[in-house]
Amino acid sequence: MIERIPTPLDGLVLLRPRIFTDTRGHFLETFSQRVFEDLLGPSGAFVQDNESLSARDVLRGLHFQLEPHAQGKLVHVISGAVLDVCLDIRPASPTYGQHYKVRLDGSSKELLWIPPGFAHGFLALEEGTIFAYKCTAYYHPASERTILWNDPELAIDWGIERPIVSDKDQEGLPFRARWDLRTA
Repeated sequence: MIERIPTPLDGLVLLRPRIFTDTRGHFLETFSQRVFEDLLGPSGAFVQDNESLSARDVLRGLHFQLEPHAQGKLVHVISGAVLDVCLDIRPASPTYGQHYKVRLDGSSKELLWIPPGFAHGFLALEEGTIFAYKCTAYYHPASERTILWNDPELAIDWGIERPIVSDKDQEGLPFRARWDLRTA
């Protein structure tokens, strides 16, 4: 059984799985297409799984892909912990430009469904954090965009002053940059 926990941003949903624990360890179901569709409705098939390993204080994001390559993502932490941040970039959404933050970790095993139309990023809170995500569209480099993680307009409190950020993410564009969010 998975508990569905709505967030303040429409379509963005936290999922809390049931974890079976005994002296041997634990077991949980991290994905079932049938359960996923029962909880969230049809979202398209997942076509790609990704995993990243990050040192403490590594910040990745805020990433998204333009249509028709926009990705929905089902994310969770295998080990370690992250501060996960999702930014609503759907121009017609009443929460356009708002963000949601949640701590995901390898103990609670909570998952976050991030539908297409959100930019996504995370900060590794522990050394050796392993982060996994299922995607509804393939990675398409020409469609990828990066919003500046520390854009003052967004006022995202990452809880850190000097994270470890890639050159690509450091060169992200401000949220109000003039890009066409409709198509690659």
